[in-house]
Amino acid sequence: MEPLISMQGVTRHYRMGDEKVVALAGVDLAIGVGELVAVIGTSGSGKTTLMNIMGCLDTPTSGRYHLRGHAVDGLDDDALSRLRNREIGFVFQNFQLLARAAAWKNVELPLVYRDVPRAERRARAEAMLTRVGLGHRMRHRSHELSGGQRQRVAIARALVAEPSLLLADEPTGNLDSATQQEIMTLFHDLHAAGHTIVIVTHEPSLAARCPRVIRLLDGRVVQDGPPDPGAAK
Repeated sequence: MEPLISMQGVTRHYRMGDEKVVALAGVDLAIGVGELVAVIGTSGSGKTTLMNIMGCLDTPTSGRYHLRGHAVDGLDDDALSRLRNREIGFVFQNFQLLARAAAWKNVELPLVYRDVPRAERRARAEAMLTRVGLGHRMRHRSHELSGGQRQRVAIARALVAEPSLLLADEPTGNLDSATQQEIMTLFHDLHAAGHTIVIVTHEPSLAARCPRVIRLLDGRVVQDGPPDPGAAK
């Protein structure tokens, strides 16, 4: 089976005045359908740049990137936007919810952009909130929810349009330890149901709960395989 994500020799360079900054220095990787993967690295390792390229928010300076068979390198902004909206669901550290909108209103937003009829949007949003354990809170606004509940709303929003890839950027960074465990359990449940999930994090204990860990250092992959058992402690 063709991998969902395929990168060959991906580099990303930036100019800062007269200086060239190398964010990625030749990344080769493949992620299959249904995998749960952690991308880990310290600040400056290149993980944010890699996430942006995976998420079609940026394109490589050189190298090849295919997402579900689509060549991403070289696409213009409009084409990237169309591919991103069709294939990727995002979960962010700070939730990025509309504060004055009910939970179901937040979840239906990706469907609004796809011109899905109103009744269908509402039904799909409510079904997804029920799936993530918030069927009893779907009419509550963001400020009426706990941090963990807000992240569940964000996960429901990311999934409601049935994307190929769920990309989570530091998804437990603003949560206490008990709630972190709850959110990771939800990710594992979604993985068991067949979703492809990539979690970008700097926390070794979080990465250790994923079956596969990709570690970056200075823009290169220095580890790709099972987690270090001691990292979970």
